[in-house]
Amino acid sequence: MSGQPDLFGHAALSVKPPPGVTEPALWVRRLAIWRAPGDLVRAVELRPGLNFVWSPDPADVQGQRESQPTAQDDVGHGAGKSLFCRLLRYCLGEDRFAPEAQRLSIGSAFLTGWVSAEVLLHGKLWGVLRPLAVGRGHFAVEGVLPEQLFDRLNEPTGMAPLLQAIESQVLTPDVARRMPVLRTHDAWRVALAWLTRDQECRFDHVLDWRAAESDSESPVRNMSRGRLQDAMRVLIGAIATDEIALHESVSAKTETHKAHLQESARREWACGRTRLSIIQALGLTSDDVPEGKLGIESLHQAARQHLAKVSRVSPGADVFNLGDLRQRSREAEKQVSELNSKLAVLQSSLPLNQELLRQYKAELPLISVRLREAEVPVCQICDVPIDRVKAEGCKLSHKLTDLEGLKRRHEAVAQKVSQQQAVIDDVQAAITVLNQQLPAARSARDALRQDLSKAEKLSTQRSSAWFNARRLLDDIQRLSADWDAWEQAQRQATEMATKIDAEREQLAAFRDRQAAVFDRLSTHFDAIIRLTVGPTASGRVSLDGNGLKLGVQLGGERSSPAIESLKIIAFDLAVMCMSIEGGTQLPAFLLHDSPREADLGLSVYHRLFNMVAALEGQAHSPFQYIVTTTTQPPPAFQKAPWLRLELHGAPATERLLRCDLP
Repeated sequence: MSGQPDLFGHAALSVKPPPGVTEPALWVRRLAIWRAPGDLVRAVELRPGLNFVWSPDPADVQGQRESQPTAQDDVGHGAGKSLFCRLLRYCLGEDRFAPEAQRLSIGSAFLTGWVSAEVLLHGKLWGVLRPLAVGRGHFAVEGVLPEQLFDRLNEPTGMAPLLQAIESQVLTPDVARRMPVLRTHDAWRVALAWLTRDQECRFDHVLDWRAAESDSESPVRNMSRGRLQDAMRVLIGAIATDEIALHESVSAKTETHKAHLQESARREWACGRTRLSIIQALGLTSDDVPEGKLGIESLHQAARQHLAKVSRVSPGADVFNLGDLRQRSREAEKQVSELNSKLAVLQSSLPLNQELLRQYKAELPLISVRLREAEVPVCQICDVPIDRVKAEGCKLSHKLTDLEGLKRRHEAVAQKVSQQQAVIDDVQAAITVLNQQLPAARSARDALRQDLSKAEKLSTQRSSAWFNARRLLDDIQRLSADWDAWEQAQRQATEMATKIDAEREQLAAFRDRQAAVFDRLSTHFDAIIRLTVGPTASGRVSLDGNGLKLGVQLGGERSSPAIESLKIIAFDLAVMCMSIEGGTQLPAFLLHDSPREADLGLSVYHRLFNMVAALEGQAHSPFQYIVTTTTQPPPAFQKAPWLRLELHGAPATERLLRCDLP
């Protein structure tokens, strides 16, 4: 771009601070790293205006360090530039200063280490002291140097005093309340994320301020682009309180509209499934039923006819006296059971009675013989007939048989035989009667069983068919209710969409009223683009319904990684210019970590810093712009007062922490 005409003659950047303003509302005067209280590792003095922290690429400084043994290990990277930026924003209130692995390494090497900063807030000194390892307190005290806080290590204050002072004195309480944040003091942490955006984020979107890999715990990591844009607009005064409320209303209505659409889709699916199920159950086809709500009445009529049909009973099918039929079946079952029980008792008693009869009959012959013998008795001793004994006399026995007793006994046994025979005859007769009764009883029982089974089956079928038909009517009723709910969800979605459109029109009107802010921002942005890219280039910042847009024109819209990176740098500087003028609620403070994209022209890169240096005053500068870089700054800035720190990747003592980490 050596053929470009003198840029500063063609485009001037006009920035006028308010009367009496000689320094930024907030700036950092000194950053120091301590291995232990009193053991200073490194101190970096900073100033209002342009500040460089430079880690030279060896190709840019050939011959200057070649004599050092470790110079061949120096690649310009890994010297601690990004760590410097993160420690600086750590001292300004961010929760963490490095990714977890790096924090653990630094904590191991600096077990009793600290980082401190002298922060100037509206000209008043604040001493900040924060630990590099876990387990110790944090300090932010007005009016003292950080070194003096080593005497108060048992009285930590936390960072809240400084954050509260920044939010009340720089952001203002009204702006802090309007910021879309939840936690206390997150309003400043959001602004800090913008003012000190991560190196990785300059390649991405203008509203991306913290990369996930930085592990910063910044609140912006969980904020949507919409909320970040609202925060940005609050900080530059380009949004009104009513507009914030309207934005929240649109967001809430959008979520409600989405819920109505989801509910409508769910209801539509449920109605379609229920409708198809009813049509199939009624034996119809989709063509038989009208579309829409009209088809529900048609289904109602078909279902009622189906219910009437299945409610009819075939002739001769008794399904109305199931209770009487069940009772008669139980009685028949009981009668068969009783007959079987009686038969079993009689059949089991017959052998006993027959055995008893045999015993009686066996006893009767013996008694008959004795009776006959008694009638013509013989001496039991000498076997001489009694008649002879009576005639001649018996010399051996005088005892005679009891003839009457024998007769009585014979009669008794004969009577028992007769009675037992009668018992047996009665049992056999009863068994015969029962055997005659059982077949008829069983036949009657089986017939009743069959009748009952058939009646119950018919009743079950009828009940099931009736229930299914009745359930179809219930399903149709539910379909009607679901259809109404579906139509209501559709109406609600339409109404909500109408309200959203109306409120978006109001938002557009708000954006028109805030156009003056974006016009001023766009003027600064355009001037910066012209001064860095060329007089034929132009830049534009705009805000519409699709969000914040940065445009660069140079023979047409330009877009490349280098241009995208330059847009973001120019946008940040344009906002800083507005802050210098008092046109924002941000301090005129900016930190860029290695802002040059690889293929960004070195001349463009140098013009950028020449432009910033032109904003410095003769004695005082109303801004602080800190840049860490591997690319060499313009030759005029490679010395004091602009060059504040020079780092090298090797040896270790030339790195920020002056040591190798474990």
